[in-house]
Amino acid sequence: MMGDLLASRVGLDVVVTGKGVGAEVRGIDLRKLDDQQFADLHQAWLDNLVLLVRDQALSDADLIAFSRRFGDLDLAPIQETGRRFVEGLPELYVVSNVVEGGVPIGSLGNGEAVWHTDMSYVEVPPQASALYALEVPPTGGNTSFIDMYAVYEALPDDLQARIAGRRVKHDGTYNSGGFLRQGVTPSDDPRKAPGSLHPLVYTHPETRRPALYLGRRRNAYIDGLDLAESEALLDELWDHVDGDRFGWSHHWRKGDLVLWDNRCTMHRRDAFDPAARRVMHRTQIKGTGRPA
Repeated sequence: MMGDLLASRVGLDVVVTGKGVGAEVRGIDLRKLDDQQFADLHQAWLDNLVLLVRDQALSDADLIAFSRRFGDLDLAPIQETGRRFVEGLPELYVVSNVVEGGVPIGSLGNGEAVWHTDMSYVEVPPQASALYALEVPPTGGNTSFIDMYAVYEALPDDLQARIAGRRVKHDGTYNSGGFLRQGVTPSDDPRKAPGSLHPLVYTHPETRRPALYLGRRRNAYIDGLDLAESEALLDELWDHVDGDRFGWSHHWRKGDLVLWDNRCTMHRRDAFDPAARRVMHRTQIKGTGRPA
């Protein structure tokens, strides 16, 4: 019923997952959207936070062109191997465990990637990420998403009051796979680690809804508290990050594109067999300002 109502409202075949977040948009070719279809897709994305579109046949240029309809694109971050991008396509970030000629073609390997928000360690994080599946393992490697509006709304009133106006450091030492970022010297003290301070409660610039903005747990620090107080409060907040209640886990197929709102979601990845190949190409849409 909810999916039918949404589909009639935005003029697309939008089917909600029935889980804590996300929807699938069916029967479209992302290379051929007219302006009205794109506007409807954009609204469905704001409504559902994460969109899945299956059975796409996108070249790298197609993926970049579709992503640019949302805004300017970030350059891909430097991978832990020191490689930045696909030759000639600096906007593309390769997420892969594949090794060719002794050199990894991408980043993050085959292990678990913990809950995180993409590149929240920079002052102006990306507003969105699009991930497109070129090769997927037969099992494992699922990506889960969580609705951080809902996590914030479910916090007890006293906990909401305690974090109001506070800022949290989003660490830039390690990526979501636990790998040390290229050129970064690690620190055992989160107060001294590289990163950016952002509000714990972030108001989405388009929907105007508040969301809990955690980034990732490792090396996080709540500004103005001593380290023990910060650790205790962060642990308390992370206890409310319930992927079963507020999330959805996506089982990938080749040709899947998933677009998520980086401002109000977190995501994570399951580990998979290191002997299996997984190749994904990702773009990031630039943020429009510092989280506020």
